Amino acid sequence: MQALLNAIAQMDKTTDARRVFHGRGGVYPDSEQWTLDWFAPVWVLTSFKPVTDEELAQCHNALEQRWQALAPHEPLNWVFQCRATGQTETRLMAGSVPEKHVVTEQGAHYLVHVMRGQNHGLFLDMANGREWLRQHAKHENILNLFAYTCAFSVVALQGGAAQVVNVDMSQGALAVGQQNHRLNDLPPKARFLGHDIFKTWGKINKMGPYGVIVIDPPSYQKGSFIATKDYIKLIRRLPDLLEPQGHVLLCLNAPELDTQFLHSQVTEAAPSLRFVERLANPAAFVDVSPEKSLKVLHYQNA
Repeated sequence: MQALLNAIAQMDKTTDARRVFHGRGGVYPDSEQWTLDWFAPVWVLTSFKPVTDEELAQCHNALEQRWQALAPHEPLNWVFQCRATGQTETRLMAGSVPEKHVVTEQGAHYLVHVMRGQNHGLFLDMANGREWLRQHAKHENILNLFAYTCAFSVVALQGGAAQVVNVDMSQGALAVGQQNHRLNDLPPKARFLGHDIFKTWGKINKMGPYGVIVIDPPSYQKGSFIATKDYIKLIRRLPDLLEPQGHVLLCLNAPELDTQFLHSQVTEAAPSLRFVERLANPAAFVDVSPEKSLKVLHYQNA
């Protein structure tokens, strides 16, 4: 874990939420189990293997020492999460977590919840995808599938979108998304559909066509979406949903599925779509095997 301790010793204090250390990418030998994220004012350390009390004490001492140098008059707040056995254990190790925890990214504000669940409300590895959408949203009608807490919708409206249609099965996630829109004082141009995407095509079609579609599903969520059998069902509908020359971001975070998986499905189910580029992941998420990391593929309709 020496690479993690080195990263802590060199980290800076920033305003925006970000990943500080990404051992999961395999770049740092013997540190593959660790990630460290900054959700100001809280550090979140995650291990994907069991850890000892001694290791946690080392992490605490490193964080405390660096924090004294960065912010000597502010309390150290940090949370540890262990995901070693298929279950998630989360502990507050020092300080406190704001009751209403709001973080920022590129001028946008988001509610997060670092003390429960594996998903904290904002996927840090998708920062470049959000920035891409902000730059491509002006005057567009946008469809946001698997919207979760609607971060894509927030940046789309900040970028001047005409309308955003957010679709997700989780009413709770969409409720957080609505709070995110209020936090950012956005115009009332977003729709929130708490439905099974595969049973909502009539409504989705009625509000189209769309200049930009974002598809960011879970790779495997029983009863909701399994990429190997369900992704092609979404891709098959894209030519009819998109405007001529419309854009789509196909997102996939499954280490076992590479970019060719998506390319092959597009070739089969939506051959009118032209591949434009794969968006780079944030530098902090560097991976020795890029095909195992997050894949965000930009296509354009004929």
